[in-house]
Amino acid sequence: MRDTVQIHVTADLPIRVTALTYANRAEVRFGKAFPVVLLVDSDAIAVLRRELDEVSAALDAAAARGGEPPEETD
Repeated sequence: MRDTVQIHVTADLPIRVTALTYANRAEVRFGKAFPVVLLVDSDAIAVLRRELDEVSAALDAAAARGGEPPEETD
């Protein structure tokens, strides 16, 4: 089993996305000198987008309530 890698994504972290058409997936690179790479199969892109939209809505709702912690999404 692989170890877990955590990165802190901030607004100023360089993010580059490339379509790997030969592999039917996308490559998302975070950082420059020593990038962390996320490979996403084409079928999973919609799932990832939906999950990010869901957590974004939860964070927006928390901010509207005055910064309460967001509810856990699953």
